[in-house]
Amino acid sequence: REHNLLIGERSAEMIKIEVGAALPELDNPPADYEIRGRDLMTGIPKEIKVTYSEIAYALDKSISKIEEAVMKALEISPPELSADIYHNGIHLTGGGALLHGLDRRIAAKTKLPIHIADDPLKAVVRGTGEVLKDLDKYRAVLIS
Repeated sequence: REHNLLIGERSAEMIKIEVGAALPELDNPPADYEIRGRDLMTGIPKEIKVTYSEIAYALDKSISKIEEAVMKALEISPPELSADIYHNGIHLTGGGALLHGLDRRIAAKTKLPIHIADDPLKAVVRGTGEVLKDLDKYRAVLIS
């Protein structure tokens, strides 16, 4: 909207991956990113550069919803789980964990340590595989 540029879903995903940020100021910011699309005013293709801080601004409402969901999950957690979370922190997995600054933003909101999985894109699949290898061991924590 800021640049009146129509882009595709794939381009939007690449922007999020390359320069997506949860904070407008980062210690180690990603380089500006060139995107191509159609100018909505003229209908002519054009190319622009976007900065991570522009993308952080665009993603702010979505990140706020993630923060709210984390806070809600912490509020409804049983006391034993809350103690574990306080001691071990929160572990981020999945593609969202790769968003620049998301860990710092959630840490600031929750006042808890935030850890990013070593390979966040495969962490959930690996964990599921470990549970499936030994269902009896994890039966107490599984929902039936």
